[in-house]
Amino acid sequence: MVDWAKSKGVSVSRSCLLLMISRRRVSRWRMKRNAGKNLCNGKPGPLYPLHRLLPEERQAIVAMAVQENFCDLSHRIMAVTAWDSGMFYASFSSVYRTLCDAGLMAMRGPHCGHNGHSIAPVRREITGPNQRWSWDISYLPTFERGLFLYLYLLLDEYSRKTVHWLISWHQRAQEARHLIEQGLISENILDVPEDQRPEIINDRGSQMKAKSIRKLFEDHRIPQLFARPRTPNDNPFVESLFGTVKTDHRYPGRFRDLEDACQYFNPYFQWYNTEHLHAGIDYVTPEQCHGGLRDAIVAARKERLKNQQQLRKEVNSRGLIIVNRSIEEKVSANHELLPCSVMNP
Repeated sequence: MVDWAKSKGVSVSRSCLLLMISRRRVSRWRMKRNAGKNLCNGKPGPLYPLHRLLPEERQAIVAMAVQENFCDLSHRIMAVTAWDSGMFYASFSSVYRTLCDAGLMAMRGPHCGHNGHSIAPVRREITGPNQRWSWDISYLPTFERGLFLYLYLLLDEYSRKTVHWLISWHQRAQEARHLIEQGLISENILDVPEDQRPEIINDRGSQMKAKSIRKLFEDHRIPQLFARPRTPNDNPFVESLFGTVKTDHRYPGRFRDLEDACQYFNPYFQWYNTEHLHAGIDYVTPEQCHGGLRDAIVAARKERLKNQQQLRKEVNSRGLIIVNRSIEEKVSANHELLPCSVMNP
């Protein structure tokens, strides 16, 4: 039809506009024709992919997005939550497009360079938990101007699990030593061979370079790596976690005292380790990744998504057959109603 119209002087763009199809679709038809491929027995295929979402799936996505429990979730977290709860099985992009169509999608949520003379820490490849830890200290504002609490945080880089944390009024080596020691005890690191103990990366603050901290690592045969000055990318995982902590919608912003901060962070880090679906580890929780369940969970999700896609193809294929039959019947009926003079000029 398009080629015939072009031979009569109608441009391809004008033909596509009249036929309500994209020019790209015509280009694909031509490429397949030139390659010797059939287009559904010489006819163009359906105007939509066979694996498109079913209407009930779109309704399930919209219904979940407007619920109070899920309205603050990103489309990725919402999709993973739906997979695990069996509400629907749709890809991130499908959920995103459905939310955009429904008007429910919105946006969610400069560093100084180093001098060029520092050496970046050598990060060996890690394949499991307790192979490399990182730790740092972050300010927690109080209601008194210029007075801060300090959050000490020890993180496993493979699983993103918070190994240990504490809050103090001071930035001292004593607190840092206690943080590391409690982390070693909680993960039973001292019971494993020395060559299997984690390396620890940290910044170059006075607490990190303190003699007592260096001595602790030397006594336990644990390598200590240092990030370059003014280079957060050398220690990105714990820096990212601080960002996650402080941009959470529940974060109060300021704390009255040490007890108030502990009351907030106790349930928060429990939630983070056991319920937070982390984007950096395929949307499983840090505890699941730390326990070696990540691969099995991700494989099960992919299998369910694949099965759902196959189901959509089957359902939409049946619908296409019905539509084609209906069109053929209408064409046949109209053909029978035409006058003989029109049918046989």
